[in-house]
Amino acid sequence: MSIYDVDLAGLSGEPLDLHQFQGQAVLVVNVASRCGLTPQYNGLERLQKRFEDSGFTVLGVPCNQFGGQEPGSAEEIATFCSSTYGVSFPMTEKVEVNGERRHPLYRQLVEAPDAAGQAGDIQWNFEKFLVDPAGEVISRFRPTTDPEADEVVEAIEAALPG
Repeated sequence: MSIYDVDLAGLSGEPLDLHQFQGQAVLVVNVASRCGLTPQYNGLERLQKRFEDSGFTVLGVPCNQFGGQEPGSAEEIATFCSSTYGVSFPMTEKVEVNGERRHPLYRQLVEAPDAAGQAGDIQWNFEKFLVDPAGEVISRFRPTTDPEADEVVEAIEAALPG
């Protein structure tokens, strides 16, 4: 099954058809509003603005599994992200990324290894997966990797369609 075939809802509960991202490079990131890494929203939004006209989007995936750092309702998350960081990229419903109730999207994503060859469970908030326009996971960046680090930007540029 392709990641595009996974059933997922948007932050406000409406169905989110991942097929809309076919043909684009997508950076999937599990996010949280009360984490020491939350300021990464700034870099993620700058990436969104920089590359959105070139066939790229960030996809934020709220998760409350790490230290209870995303406890809010969908409305609270949306308000926080837009008012604090000006987030314009799409956000999904809150999901679990590890464990027995791991969302099907993350069942596929965690199979991808990072630069050190390590696959498996998500380590913390703000782990990043780059998906190419064909829907293949081509890069995995651990939580402390800045979204605008050279290796992330270079991977995005290489994955852009056309």
